[in-house]
Amino acid sequence: MIIKKPAIFIYTCQADSRILKEVCAGIEEEGVFFEVSEQKEEDVDALAWQAANDSMPGSGIGICRTTAAFQMRGLKKGRNVESYQNPARQQSRKLGADSARAVKKQAFK
Repeated sequence: MIIKKPAIFIYTCQADSRILKEVCAGIEEEGVFFEVSEQKEEDVDALAWQAANDSMPGSGIGICRTTAAFQMRGLKKGRNVESYQNPARQQSRKLGADSARAVKKQAFK
């Protein structure tokens, strides 16, 4: 039997490696597990929405090239909690941290 840990899913499409690295660092700082998966979809809203719906805790992130979005299960597609185009290092890290804080039911940064 394979038991998977609850994790934030990060669905990417040709993601900028600097953005992905900082998003992951923000999640790690909060002590939450994550999984990164490359997808064919190029719409960041669709990536984030699908990631949130597929993840056990209901928190997902989509990154397509230089655009990143954080979504929660139950929200409509495109109604992201946070999204950035060409995010700075701190914005990328904050997006990751906030997705983890949502799982832990803590206030966002």
